[in-house]
Parts: sequence; C-alpha cells; structure tokens
Amino acid sequence: MDFRGVVFDQVLRLRVTISVLRGNLYVLLYSKLNKVKLGKNITFYGKPILQRYPYSKMIIGNDNRFRSDLTVALGYKYRCILRTRTKEAKITIGDNCGFNATVISACESITIGNNVKIGFNSTIIDYDGHSVYNHNKSGNVKPVEIKEGVFIGMNVTILKGVTIGKNSVIGANSIVTKDIPPNVVAAGNPCKVLKNKG
Repeated sequence: MDFRGVVFDQVLRLRVTISVLRGNLYVLLYSKLNKVKLGKNITFYGKPILQRYPYSKMIIGNDNRFRSDLTVALGYKYRCILRTRTKEAKITIGDNCGFNATVISACESITIGNNVKIGFNSTIIDYDGHSVYNHNKSGNVKPVEIKEGVFIGMNVTILKGVTIGKNSVIGANSIVTKDIPPNVVAAGNPCKVLKNKG
C-alpha cells in the first residue's frame, strides 16, 4: 500500500473512533434521561435519533451495532431512528443485531430477535404512518415481529402486522406486507417467498 493509502486508512480509523465516541456518549446521556434500557457492548457509529414517548418502553439488548455515519463502505441517506409514538408502545431488540440507517417506529409493538441484521435505509413500522391519534380505536396498528437470525437487505419496508420467521432472508428493495415463514428467501413488491433455504 502506498503512503496515500496508509494516510487515508489512518484518517478513516480516526473518524470512526470519533464517530463511535460521539454516538455512544449521546445515547448514554439520552438513555439515562429518558429511561431507555440499554444492554452491554452496544456500539453507535454516529448519532442516532431516539424518541421515546413518555411511559413507553424501549429495550435494546447486548452486543448490538447501530450505524448512522458515513464512515462505512456503503453510503446512505439517514441515521438510525428508534421512535415510540404512544405511551403503550414498545420496541424490543435482542442481542447481536446490526442496524444501518434503519428506522424503527412503533405505536404498539415491534420485537426484533437475536442475531438479526438489517441493511441500509430499511424501515419497520407497526401503523399506517398517518396521524397517531386514535390508532388503537381505528384498528390501524398491528404488532411486528422479526424472529431470530433474519437477514434483511437494503431499502426494505416492513409494514404493520408482519411476522418474519426465523432465519429467513428478505431481498433488497422489498415491501413486506404479509407474514414470511421461517427458513426461506423472499423478495419483491409485495414480498413473496422465492425459495426455501437449503
């Protein structure tokens, strides 16, 4: 590697280090002030957006990574966003998950199991995305669950009422409107099963 390459790598490493320090400090302060339950060994690359509605629950497990910074190989448009929209809402994230500019927005419940990886610019939402008022009365809110070991490609949208089964793969740019069984590869708009994982 030439001198310029070495300098480039060192500058990039420094930027990543600063990004992690800023992100972790911000989340630590926010979680203490807003009662977000954080596990151990969580790394935030850049500053995410956390918005916890009063009395709602936000629980993040151990060994997770959240990327909201341009120091990664693929560029993206947004930061990670975790948002609860009502006092009944609950976001639960298991252990050893990875999120890249992912939006998670809950009015009722979004549950993500262990070892889930989510690609750049993906969105998970358990309501229609319109006004949050009277959601529960209108029936426009349905919980979302992503089971253990799921891999979700970039630019995927997961809509209300969806359960994605254990160890399934969702292809890039998919819109998931219905349940996906375990151990399959699925993709498309709307997302459909393409094949079983062999």
